[in-house]
Amino acid sequence: MGSPQSSVRRPLVAILSGAGMSTDSGIPDYRGPQGLWRRDPEAEKLVTYDFYMNDPEIRRRSWRMRRESPVFSARPNAAHHAVVRLAGTGVPVRVITQNVDGLHQAAGLPDRKVLELHGSARTVVCTGCADRTTMAAALERVGAGDPDPACTRCGGILKSATVMFGESLDPEVLAEAVRIAQVCDVLIAVGTSLQVHPAASLAGLAAEHGARLVIVNAEPTPYDDLANEVIRTPIGQSLPALLNALARDR
Repeated sequence: MGSPQSSVRRPLVAILSGAGMSTDSGIPDYRGPQGLWRRDPEAEKLVTYDFYMNDPEIRRRSWRMRRESPVFSARPNAAHHAVVRLAGTGVPVRVITQNVDGLHQAAGLPDRKVLELHGSARTVVCTGCADRTTMAAALERVGAGDPDPACTRCGGILKSATVMFGESLDPEVLAEAVRIAQVCDVLIAVGTSLQVHPAASLAGLAAEHGARLVIVNAEPTPYDDLANEVIRTPIGQSLPALLNALARDR
């Protein structure tokens, strides 16, 4: 009889990605020195649930903002592709992202390996009947002259399938993110200020459960003192180098 195959578990690498992950793709961040909320505090109303649901003018402005959003013309950058390369080496990789741009999947990472904590900007959902359709179809209607397109099934208010301010995260998605943070061997927090909870707390949770915590972010974060390593160099350079080193070490 042959010897049994080794059942040694390969270390799990979790990547917690924030807005800084996508700035090299032309999508501005929100809370950095040049972030959207600092440049235009009023823009926050456009993605705040109560304002959006109760003010038709806010909704019209929101749809105009979406038509002009760089998300839909953005392409994955070197950091996104580096994550896909790491997964391609056989290293177990899971991405927990605060981003709504879908660029991890566009780079080639399977949906099953990506948890979108804040939803997806590429889908719209009816707040009445919960029907889901594509953002592209909704924006076509806006472009054709409908400033506040309603659900074609029930006439309800449509919104981006993203988690707006004032909404709760999907409990199933959050529970899976917590599980990954608890069992991963390495957690890399990249391009996130680690100021928005509960997503930010995943970094501390991973460290508490013995994971190696690496923070890649231009600005200090509240979790820097817990990190095994803090990297300030640009993400497009530093993350590929870090992930290439991880692949060699495995």
